Amino acid sequence: MDRNWSGDWRTYDGKQDQICIGKNIREIRISKGMGQTELVRKIQLRGITMTRETLVKIERGVQHIYATQLKAIKELLDTSFDELLKCMAWEELRWSSKPFN
Repeated sequence: MDRNWSGDWRTYDGKQDQICIGKNIREIRISKGMGQTELVRKIQLRGITMTRETLVKIERGVQHIYATQLKAIKELLDTSFDELLKCMAWEELRWSSKPFN
């Protein structure tokens, strides 16, 4: 269960969602056999600003990702936004809790 979940949708801070994006990027990137440096280089070739350090922070969930970066990663990893944005904790919350009890 998400530690940020208080049982009330009005107070849910959503931090887990940010962490899941980074975790998903890392898992998909590794499954495609692509290193961080290679992914960053391909993103930069598209004219999008990113360093390897930025990608590391995004994958660790400590830095926000820009929409342009997310779109490039989606295309370069040949995946969907659904796969990048999915979060097991969020799915568990969605099906096990009722909003605004």
